[in-house]
Amino acid sequence: MEAREPKVERGLYELFEISVILKGLDALLEIVVGIALFFVNIPNLVQSLVQTEIIEDPNDFIATHIQALAGTLSPQVQTYGALYLLAHGVIKVVVVIGLLRRSRWAYPAALAVFALFIAYQTIKFIGTHSIPLLLLDIFDILLVWLVYHEYRRMTREGGFRR
Repeated sequence: MEAREPKVERGLYELFEISVILKGLDALLEIVVGIALFFVNIPNLVQSLVQTEIIEDPNDFIATHIQALAGTLSPQVQTYGALYLLAHGVIKVVVVIGLLRRSRWAYPAALAVFALFIAYQTIKFIGTHSIPLLLLDIFDILLVWLVYHEYRRMTREGGFRR
């Protein structure tokens, strides 16, 4: 069993690294979309994207519903979305960089931040029953467990960097 334990720990560490990198990529995407929301008028963009389809078929179910939904998006909602995504993304990037650098502060910070995200996403899921939100919650719960496991391992082995 002892010969197998280092392989399990190595596998868990690799899963930890992959999960943290995925969370970092997600954070970068949030930042890019948040910045884009400041410069792109979503209703106009959607109109230009579905215009050809609506010309070909004025009753196209998907195109007309997307167009109608985009038309309800106010500038205030778009600004809120941009600020939310930017803040969310920047917080995650800072935590992810700290985790990848093995900074001691990053582990408790990540546990707190990801736990808050899980709580918020769970509340949203209860109201929407969105499967992608549920999957994100499951991923974040796994990530929290991996961060906690890695924090305990690093504390035992003294592997933190400054």
